[in-house]
Amino acid sequence: MKILYIAGREESYSRTRIVIRALELRGHQVVKCLPADKSFKHYPRILWRAMLAAPSCDIVLTGFYGQLLTPAMRLLTWKPIVFDMYITTYDTMVFDRQKAKPGSIMAKVYAWADWLSYKCASLSILDSDHVIQHFGTYARTSTDRMRRLFLAVDDSVIHPRPMLRTTDEFLVHFHGEFIPFHGVRHILHAAKLLESEGVQFQIVGRGLTFEQDMALMKELDLHNVRILDPVPYAGLATLMAEADICLGIFGDNDRAELVITNKANEAIGMGKPLITRRNAPVQELLTHGESAYFVEPADPRALADAILHLKNDPELRERIAKNGHARFQEYGTVEKLGEGLERILVEAIGQA
Repeated sequence: MKILYIAGREESYSRTRIVIRALELRGHQVVKCLPADKSFKHYPRILWRAMLAAPSCDIVLTGFYGQLLTPAMRLLTWKPIVFDMYITTYDTMVFDRQKAKPGSIMAKVYAWADWLSYKCASLSILDSDHVIQHFGTYARTSTDRMRRLFLAVDDSVIHPRPMLRTTDEFLVHFHGEFIPFHGVRHILHAAKLLESEGVQFQIVGRGLTFEQDMALMKELDLHNVRILDPVPYAGLATLMAEADICLGIFGDNDRAELVITNKANEAIGMGKPLITRRNAPVQELLTHGESAYFVEPADPRALADAILHLKNDPELRERIAKNGHARFQEYGTVEKLGEGLERILVEAIGQA
């Protein structure tokens, strides 16, 4: 296929990059209409380029952030459109950024933006059946044109590698933004509970709650936690290779109920045992005690007990790591993303 790919994020952005790579690995020609950065000011230019390129293409794929681009492309071409929704406006603005309260006029505007882009596309993509059902509820629409496609990560970087020991202590790794649904404060409280157990934590990132979490770390007088600046993707894999366990998310807000997160995929992609909070999306991909270890949200005691359990049971740790990586190979690689995208694109062309 000759695929017109238009997205609101630059080619170096992780989702943009792996979608292009996934399609090109399948042998498809990808015509890219991408901005230089995430600014909306680039949209008129990339839409103009897309309008000129569309007649020679078989199909249009809109990427993140496509809630503005998808309706615009529907006005510019009658080619079939697949919308890789990836993240909804409603969840981002209502739950992540708390720009509106559920039920408010602005929340309805955000829901309408998701609904309109969905209606303008032939098919749309989200990463779990639970989120698809949630979308249908808040957007008040059927979801018959929505398809599930699990998140994928760049497996040319994220893959099992020899453990790079930098400490004799048991090392637990977390990376990501300091934001409420990640629940870094719960990790810090769990670290305090494990101070005398020979467990060391490394936390990589910055973000909205960073200052608050650093104040908590000082208050707890933690000596078994190392805070690192964000690193390039390859450096992140190196840090993960040092760890005995990798952590997912532990927040208890509405957003945390709806996500698997890249960090979970990266952990199983590295062949590391994953501990993360239990929610419906992650349970579509992984199984407690077999391919991951689930804990209840916002519960530092449960997290500390889980870490200690895996520390003291190397066989369980190895089984979870092995089975988690098997699930990653089944659903989380760039190759598997390409197969899934191709299947959805072919279906959209067939419908047209």
